[in-house]
Amino acid sequence: MPAREPSKRAALLADELRRSIRRLTHRLRAESSSFERSTSEQAVLRRLVDEGPSTTAALARAELVKPQSMGATLAVLEGDGLVVRTPDAVDARCRNVSITEKGKQTLLKGRAARQSWLARSIDEKLDATEQRTVLEALALLQRIVDP
Repeated sequence: MPAREPSKRAALLADELRRSIRRLTHRLRAESSSFERSTSEQAVLRRLVDEGPSTTAALARAELVKPQSMGATLAVLEGDGLVVRTPDAVDARCRNVSITEKGKQTLLKGRAARQSWLARSIDEKLDATEQRTVLEALALLQRIVDP
């Protein structure tokens, strides 16, 4: 059964929402630019913090990139002391990638800068009623993104 076309209102809302999210993302990146890594580097660091050590191949699959691209990303992170690669105990051909304490701190400092800016902006620009409205809208957004 083919998916039905969205209503004109839903299409316009989707376009505005996408634009707002893009602007928010750019602003958050700007707020943490002194801690910023590339998008792919951040994704790897986040994944290693959230899911623990992994192989290059598994990281590449998870991030939907080629193993060679992931290898290049890991080389930069390793060169900066943010991750370490160690031989796998079971398969000597594989190397396990782990985040270092420096990598965790880099990730956390960037998150803290973004969080601080966003919380200040919400506090300064929105009154209590508007903040409740945003909270309600977040629940609706969760319904959109949850399976």
